[in-house]
Amino acid sequence: MPYVKDYGKREEINFLASADYTAFTYQVNDSGVTPNANGRKIVPAGSVFPINDATAIGILLSDVDVTNGPQPGAVIVEGWLLEARLPTAPVAAAKTAMKAIKFKTVV
Repeated sequence: MPYVKDYGKREEINFLASADYTAFTYQVNDSGVTPNANGRKIVPAGSVFPINDATAIGILLSDVDVTNGPQPGAVIVEGWLLEARLPTAPVAAAKTAMKAIKFKTVV
């Protein structure tokens, strides 16, 4: 019998503005990630990858659990996103670096 632990209810906010996007797998680093109430280090979906500055490559498509070290994660590098629904808004330098990602405003 597999071991399964319930970490409680989880909600995901849809930040995709279109079904067409391109994502690639990158290694998500665990440094600087603080543990949540359950002791898990989770990098939330919608986070700017790798960091929110001019070196940005894209946006994480889904949550990545880095509790046990760096883990692979899907990073959107091209597509349309709803900026208002991201957990942290990308800075101007990050938007410039992510040339293939377009941001749509929610009306």
